[in-house]
Amino acid sequence: MNWILLIIAGLFEVAFAACLGKAKEATGIQTTYWYIAFLICLGISMALLVKVTQELPIGTTYAVWTGIGAVGTVLMGIFVFKEPATFWRLFFIMTLIISIIGLKVVSN
Repeated sequence: MNWILLIIAGLFEVAFAACLGKAKEATGIQTTYWYIAFLICLGISMALLVKVTQELPIGTTYAVWTGIGAVGTVLMGIFVFKEPATFWRLFFIMTLIISIIGLKVVSN
């Protein structure tokens, strides 16, 4: 169950990063709404991270959480914000995914 909560926390990390990107593009009151969404996603992500670290090793937990956030944010940038999907960018994202899986496999 803790690993599922960790994945959800990582997805909320992606969501709060996406909110920052949308806030940058928005104007007027919409900017405020995106910043409020950012704070909500940040709060949920952090609360889940705190809960998960009570059962799983902190080093593994934090590395997986940031890895999910990093991979998700790069993919969000490519698909939503039309950032470039170069070979090297995708190559290093794949190495990050492999590392996250490796940490899960070797953790108790």
